[in-house]
This record gives sequence, C-alpha cells and structure tokens, in this order.
Amino acid sequence: MKIAITGGSGFIGGRLITYLQEQGHEVWNISRSASAVAPGVQTVTWDELAHSAAALGGVDAIVNLAGESINQRWTAAAKERILQSRLQAAAQIATLVERLDPKPKVVVNASGMSIYGTSETHSFDESSPHQETDFLARVVQAWEEAADHIQGTRVVKVRVGLVLDRTEGALPKMLLPYKLGVGGPIGSGRQWMSWIHITDMVRLIAHCIEDETIAGPVNATAPEPVTNRDFSRALAKALHRPNAFPLPAFVMKLAFGELSVLLLEGQRVLPKVLLEHGFRFNYTTIDAAFADIFKK
Repeated sequence: MKIAITGGSGFIGGRLITYLQEQGHEVWNISRSASAVAPGVQTVTWDELAHSAAALGGVDAIVNLAGESINQRWTAAAKERILQSRLQAAAQIATLVERLDPKPKVVVNASGMSIYGTSETHSFDESSPHQETDFLARVVQAWEEAADHIQGTRVVKVRVGLVLDRTEGALPKMLLPYKLGVGGPIGSGRQWMSWIHITDMVRLIAHCIEDETIAGPVNATAPEPVTNRDFSRALAKALHRPNAFPLPAFVMKLAFGELSVLLLEGQRVLPKVLLEHGFRFNYTTIDAAFADIFKK
C-alpha cells in the first residue's frame, strides 16, 4: 500500500515508518519542510500539496500523528500551540482528502485517552462518555471534533496511552530516580497508568489501516493497565533497583506545574475495540513489556 504519514519525525511516527517499510509498504512523509526522515521515504511538503495533490495520488491510507509535544510546561502560549497544532493538522488532512480523487481508504488520526477524564475507580472503553475535566481532556475533545470533518473515507481515532520505549517518550525521564537508587511511586500511587509497548503501538496502527471494519475511536492501550504503585514496582524490578522512595505530589506540582497531572492522575482505559477485532498484543502485562524494553 501507499501510506502517507504526518509527524514522521516524531517518536511514534519514526517507529511507524520503519515498521511499515519492513512490511513492504510505500511510505510518504508529509511535513512543513522538505527534510528527509528516513531512507526510502519520500517527503512532500504542505505547501507543495496546497499547489497540487498529485504527489499523493493513489494513496491508500493517511496517518496523522502531527501535534506539538505536551511534554513541556503548560504556559498559556504552550497550551495554545498544543491545541492549535492539532486542530490545524486535522483541518489540513480534511482539505487534502477532499481534494484527492480517488480518496484514501482510511485516515488514522491520533487522539488521546485524556478524553475520558480521570478516575481511580472507573474503567473506560470506547463507549464511555467524554469528560472535559482538564486541559488535555478539552484538547482531545476539540481534536476529535476536528477529525470528524474528514469526510469521504473511513476515519479511525486512535486514543494513545502511555507509550513505553527505552530511548524515547516518557519512560526515559522516569528512569533517573531509579538509576540514582531513589525511585518509588509518585503521589498516592493509586492513579492508573494505561500503557502500551511501542511495538504494539505501531502494530495496532497498521491493524487499523488493514481492518476495514474498524472505524471511530480505538483505545491504544494494553489490556492490563496498572496503578502507579504497581508500575513503579515493576520498573524497579526490571532495573534491579530499590522502590522505597515515594515522590510527594507537591514536589511534582512544583517541578512541572499543571503538566504534573499526567503523572498524578490517570484513568483505567481498556482496548475493547482492538480485542473485538482480533488484534493480538505482543505485550499484555507490564512485566513482559519491561522485560523486553530492558533486555540486554
């Protein structure tokens, strides 16, 4: 298949490009600049597409992963960039799809599990109501509404969980306290962490492209979420480090401001749609995921 990706230079996008190439697909990168992202991947800029969509003629699928990183202090300016980058990318995809003939068979648009709000007691699947309880929940709600303007093709909204990888994403930032021997749970430790191994993350995107019966929201999380306390225990075990030094919530709030909500609050999110459509996770437990991530 001919597959176009936005956000190809990012964490998930880069791994997805490699995976799709290994599966024999023709991969195109849509970017603001003409810089290459990987060998064998052709890049087309948004300016070029605005002039002519011919470069993506015959494209089978578009994967939209573009958006400002949320891993920064949430100043008013940063919040605006985080929101607008996602709305702009979805709007550009909607315009592109409208102009393409024939149209792609599917658009996979990134989203987030924050749309469910936070809870220590409830579980959420794709049928759960949306809860605009905080900044990220409001961003994801607006993001998905923008994706709903993509017409004329199947649209999948992948609600991404905590993606685990040894060198990229959030996990490397969590390792320092353990390497110093002072790791432990964060805050109460009761908050849920709905995680997914990076390998399963890219595999499920490919699955959503290939399975023509999947449409709408899809939770990109492993089937066994864990509390922060159990996550910390499993991480310490995998690293052969102690897990005896809890990090108080106020320290996180002082250090990260409103961004600290990502680690202090959570939600138990289940991948009901993927399981119903036959997707098999390679890593269903946090112990198995860490064993692979930290293997020698």
